[in-house]
Amino acid sequence: MRLAYLGTSAFAAGLLRRLSAAGRTPELVVTRPDRPAGRGRRLQAPPVADAARELGLDLHQPEDVSADPRVAGAGFDAIVVCAYGALLRAPLLDEPGLLNVHPSLLPRWRGAAPIERAIMAGDPETGVAIMRPTEGFDEGPVCAVAREPIRPDDDYGTLAARLEALAADLLARVLDERPPFAEQAAEGVTYAEKITAADRLLDPARPAVELERVVRALHPHIGARLALGDGRFLGVRRARALPDAAAPAGLSRDGDRLLLGTAAGALELLEVQPPGGRPMDAAAYLRGHGLP
Repeated sequence: MRLAYLGTSAFAAGLLRRLSAAGRTPELVVTRPDRPAGRGRRLQAPPVADAARELGLDLHQPEDVSADPRVAGAGFDAIVVCAYGALLRAPLLDEPGLLNVHPSLLPRWRGAAPIERAIMAGDPETGVAIMRPTEGFDEGPVCAVAREPIRPDDDYGTLAARLEALAADLLARVLDERPPFAEQAAEGVTYAEKITAADRLLDPARPAVELERVVRALHPHIGARLALGDGRFLGVRRARALPDAAAPAGLSRDGDRLLLGTAAGALELLEVQPPGGRPMDAAAYLRGHGLP
């Protein structure tokens, strides 16, 4: 089978590695061009580009993949798309073997950040759907779905790893069996908008259980943070909700514990990262920094 793979994100890179390990190595890997990133605005390769180079695969980084002759009309039996990060157009959308791997239970959480949004919302489960891309936003017909529970202690890292494995198994079955497609339900549509700076901010006016989910959803790749009141932010890498506990407004200490008073209960900050510093547990932070 001649297989092409289109992806950009770290999740897509993980799926690419799993496909290659399972003997379904793509003939061509396509990702977005390198972009400036970070404070120095240096060019940075997408995670899929790094994975393709590690695996020794043919890598292509066009500005517009939809009309690129190396992809559309190149005779691939299947073109797999996962978190490519750009809307696809004809003639690529007309390719008969085009498949999109999306880590959610469509139509719930269409969009850019389905794993993070599922954890933030407190969903009991999520999964992987394989669909045919259309001009709409993750609106195409679906041919296969697999479900995965969201555990109480899951963060993005642990859940994404299980979904990568689930996606690889489901995609292998789809490539072998080519099940029929069915239109998505019109009910239950939600959108997983891209994570913004506002999403990262822990607002004490919200309940502790909600803030804990934000911390888990953004760890370890993005990170939640707490405003210190002087224009600086305290990164929060791990936290635990104490729904029945009472704590003063703002940050406080209880022995070696660092607590944030919230609208309902307290949030215990277990691992934090001070501005310009390294990650550390709460006790070390209190010894070296005290309360702001």
